[in-house]
Amino acid sequence: MLKIELPQIPSSAWQCEIGKEWEKPYTVRYASNLDDGANHGMPLGGFGGGCVGRGVNGEFNLWHIDGGNHIYQSLPACQFSVFEQVEGETPQVYAMSTNSPTDGSLSSWAWYPQGKGTYSALYPRSWFDYQGVFKSRLICEQFSPIWAGSYQESSYPLAVFEWSVHNPTDKEITLSIMFTWQNSVGWFTNAIKSPTVKVRDDGSPEYEYRPKWGDSTGNLNQWIQDNFRVGCLFDRIRMEEQPQEGEGQWAISSITNPSLEVFYHSRWNPKGDGADIWDYFAMNGSLPDYQDETPAEPGEQIAGAMAIRFTVKPGKTKKIPFILAWDFPVTEFAQGITYYRRYTDFFGRNGRNAWAIVRTALKHHDMWQNRIKEWQKPTLERVNLPEWLKMALFNELYLLSEGGSLWTAATENDPVGQFGVLECIDYRWYESLDVRLYGSFPLIMMWPRLDKSIMEAFSRAIPTEDKTPRIIGYNQAQAIRKAKGATPHDLGAPNEHPWEKSNYTSYQDCNLWKDLGCDFVLLVYRDYLFTGGLDQDFLWECWDSVVETLHYVKTFDLDGDGIPENSGAPDQTFDDWRLQGISAYCGGLWIAGLEAAIAIGNTLIANPPMNPSLQPDDYPQGIKDAIAVFQQWLTQARSLYHETLWNGEYYRLDSESGSDVVMADQLCGQFYAQLLGLPDVVESKYVESTLRKVYDACFLKFHDGKFGIANGVKPDGKPVKENDTHPLEVWTGINYGIVAFMILNGMKQEGLRVAETVVKQVYENGLQFRTPEAITAVGTFRASHYLRAMAVWAIYYSLEKK
Repeated sequence: MLKIELPQIPSSAWQCEIGKEWEKPYTVRYASNLDDGANHGMPLGGFGGGCVGRGVNGEFNLWHIDGGNHIYQSLPACQFSVFEQVEGETPQVYAMSTNSPTDGSLSSWAWYPQGKGTYSALYPRSWFDYQGVFKSRLICEQFSPIWAGSYQESSYPLAVFEWSVHNPTDKEITLSIMFTWQNSVGWFTNAIKSPTVKVRDDGSPEYEYRPKWGDSTGNLNQWIQDNFRVGCLFDRIRMEEQPQEGEGQWAISSITNPSLEVFYHSRWNPKGDGADIWDYFAMNGSLPDYQDETPAEPGEQIAGAMAIRFTVKPGKTKKIPFILAWDFPVTEFAQGITYYRRYTDFFGRNGRNAWAIVRTALKHHDMWQNRIKEWQKPTLERVNLPEWLKMALFNELYLLSEGGSLWTAATENDPVGQFGVLECIDYRWYESLDVRLYGSFPLIMMWPRLDKSIMEAFSRAIPTEDKTPRIIGYNQAQAIRKAKGATPHDLGAPNEHPWEKSNYTSYQDCNLWKDLGCDFVLLVYRDYLFTGGLDQDFLWECWDSVVETLHYVKTFDLDGDGIPENSGAPDQTFDDWRLQGISAYCGGLWIAGLEAAIAIGNTLIANPPMNPSLQPDDYPQGIKDAIAVFQQWLTQARSLYHETLWNGEYYRLDSESGSDVVMADQLCGQFYAQLLGLPDVVESKYVESTLRKVYDACFLKFHDGKFGIANGVKPDGKPVKENDTHPLEVWTGINYGIVAFMILNGMKQEGLRVAETVVKQVYENGLQFRTPEAITAVGTFRASHYLRAMAVWAIYYSLEKK
């Protein structure tokens, strides 16, 4: 018989004390931006099926159940509690959160003391290691079945809580673990069916969202005994068989066997003092075995409870699994626009499958745990990777679950469904292309079919047009929503129709941006190369859009010199930063994008499509003609770029502003050229000189390297203007991208110093599991839960490549 042991928490996991209270956590830069405070832990739940967050204090406090929408609010009745009695001694009992409710509810409960133990996280696993209170050693390991290459289990809406209990004493110890849950079925949908879109003070559009929080009328709880499986099912009376958004089920469950005792109470009041279950549980770890399926009356709240009681002999260890599962199969965007979620491909679509999910979890959770360990093991055992980088690599993947992620059921056109992650909660639109230029590395490296589905959605959007007029937040000008041929900034927002209605953001007129078309071409070619260079049909799917969008970008080359000019408005990813004329950033992306398009075209000439419907009538001459045009533009651009912008030490911001600012990401195009094996945008000696200047001015001389690389400062590290916005921010994802670039060019030591600085800024200042876009030198942040920060995986890729 295998010896049961306590879990081994990886040394690279992020850690803090349970219930940690930061003295001076970073706070939000702009009052209109989201700042929920520092009590964030790793999210639980697969991709696109909704997720739940459990803070470092043990409370369940984040509810991303309604696709693309954010709720941060504690439900104290959703909790684990532990009863312990050493033989011959007085029992002790605690609810396992360090925060007692602020509304006066559950006043009869005792709450776990702050600082007694350690919270650890290495996504998708996290651990509460309780120490200094109980005589037993208790560890609760939490995880969802997420690992690279999984297009099934990674979508499952569930969390496993594996409780390990070790008795280090010479006496028997009786323990009971109680799991309580409030029935919130029906809460997670917008009560406003036609929400008003307003413009915030920072110029970004924001739609009204008011969930049906607390609307429990008709909710009911059912105690389930299913062979060795036991638990409580949380449901709601429905008027129709097919569920609407927000309709479905929750379930909590565990197992029973002759060595375990099971107790339950299926209907208790979570808004009262909680004595109806706590008095039983605190006395001997039991519950009254009360079953009541009466639906909740208007204004009434109901919860369920289960407890597993067992004895641990001296020196022995026991493990008890608990499962939390949910089944809310429908996501609704604009009224009447609905999609089924990916997990429904495996569990059905009627919203009555929470118990089926439970059964799957109880059967397979050990195997899932091993699959996660096998996936992470090669990275964790790499001796040349610092521990802080291993930690950040896995923990930054949290956004694939928590970032308002969508993952739809499969269709004939999308055999693994459609996928999307929000740019962030403040900028609530999907897969912003300029941001995913860096932020999509983990998706293409570990779930490549999802990344390709996103790029195919962009490809479909490029030839579309939407002439709807709207006001631009930045300057109050009027512009159409989407120009034909323009690469859209994003794939839409949760209040409209993602993938079909693009360009949601209206802070800038993104039809005028000079980087998006080039970003699209580079990402298409990257996805092709990163998946073995064999999926020519993917290139065929995107080719027409590659040609159309590059021709569109070329229309901004007003003087016909071969490089589109920036207009003097913020018309690229640094959308508060005005560039004028030929710019180092956009010009370099243009050259790299043309090289990528030529490489794609040559690949297609050599590889006719497997699908005859994709082959143009003029094949291959039409592609040859397109390549000839791109080559002509490229020859012009190359003759101009370096000569116009090189100042002897680095590339000037642009050709017309006269600025001497050192722009940190000025050679993004060269980074992508190196990454994809394309001809260099500029010679290596100029790359090295530029990167060393960026390192010196934007990092070492910017507050002595304490924060990371600033986007743009003068050569002495001083700001151009004291109150600059984007130039004086440290962008986490841009920093990681520049570090990857540095590593490719022989600056590994310097690059890792930068990356470590940024990682510590996030994880030492209360920003864990809500990594922001930007950090400032005065302890503020902007745009939490940000997509671009997953660019930390570009560092891993560069280290592997070198």
